[in-house]
Amino acid sequence: KGSPQQQPSGPQHHLFVPGRVCLFGEHSDWAGTYRTSHPSIEKGFTLITGTDQGLYARVAKHETDLILHSVNDKNEDLPTTVIPMNEKDLQLEAQKGEFWSYIAGVAYQVLLRYPKQVTGGLVIDNYKTDLPMKKGLSSSAAVSVLTARAFGVAYNLNLSIDDEMDLAYHGEITTPSRCGRMDQGCAFGNKPVLMIHDGDSLSHRPIQPRFNLYYVIVDLQSHKDTIKILSDLHQCFPIASSPLQKNVQFLLGSCNKNILLRAVSLIENQSYSDLTSSSTSTSTSASTSNHGVSGSIGSDSNAGEELGKIMNEAQKKFDEFAIPACEQELRAPILHRLLEDGRVRDLVWGGKGVGSQGDGTAQFLAKSVDDREKLIQLLRG
Repeated sequence: KGSPQQQPSGPQHHLFVPGRVCLFGEHSDWAGTYRTSHPSIEKGFTLITGTDQGLYARVAKHETDLILHSVNDKNEDLPTTVIPMNEKDLQLEAQKGEFWSYIAGVAYQVLLRYPKQVTGGLVIDNYKTDLPMKKGLSSSAAVSVLTARAFGVAYNLNLSIDDEMDLAYHGEITTPSRCGRMDQGCAFGNKPVLMIHDGDSLSHRPIQPRFNLYYVIVDLQSHKDTIKILSDLHQCFPIASSPLQKNVQFLLGSCNKNILLRAVSLIENQSYSDLTSSSTSTSTSASTSNHGVSGSIGSDSNAGEELGKIMNEAQKKFDEFAIPACEQELRAPILHRLLEDGRVRDLVWGGKGVGSQGDGTAQFLAKSVDDREKLIQLLRG
């Protein structure tokens, strides 16, 4: 319960924020932001879905401070931390790049935007975490979205999901992290969403799958350095001065757009021209190609097989063009050994890395419910 000085000063709210899986389009979100100064760079296109694992918290107002308590994904109780609720202390904590920095960064942004409404602090008791940390499932973004949502409900800020995502994004880049806007899509909850990243503009719309997709998300039980991956790939933008850098821009630009829109076409069974309709907040056009999907596609199994082929293609292109830019992290021997395992390939239509890629997490599209369970048992064995 903490000391009297750590007790809340308002009603308690219960929140849950999931992680997210990037199905297609990793890294193109931040690449698309360079269009602000270099419009010749292609827009970013990402397809995400929320997970059924995440962060659970009790939150309430506090008179003066930011009171933080958390239990990590190993059920370890972390010491309570107190940060004075003022811009200077919050910014300093955010810039440390440590465990509590994401919360401090969001709180700092809240103070900048809502100085009249937010007149005190907040108690955040993250009492349960079943989302794996540092595995490419946006655990840091989930923390940031949770913090934005907590301030919103505690201080009646009437934040929309877009408001929460924007606060979370700017809170996270107050830290040393250089993420894009895709990660904050965990704010949408457990549903698939197409996101389009055009400079500072973000548009999005829900995806309506026309058949069941049986995914397995695999913790590779290893380590990756997301900050290094991002740092090395950012070196290729906004000006590509070598063939390697041009290849990375191609990968995250027109190559990614083609792959992702083909995947969405297949999932929704509609043509390219319908994909970025007026249901998104900004207008975007996409040309058709010989790879586009329109009309009826046989059975669900045929569609699943085609989607798996697109997953495999996406991974092949990523390996070809991104690994040379960050070999230390993206060569990912554990990920690739699993992707190439014949026992796994017999049960799935396709597979690829997750998030920033590297040896963090893998995703597989199983051929059926039974094959999904067989794959889970194989991997656990």
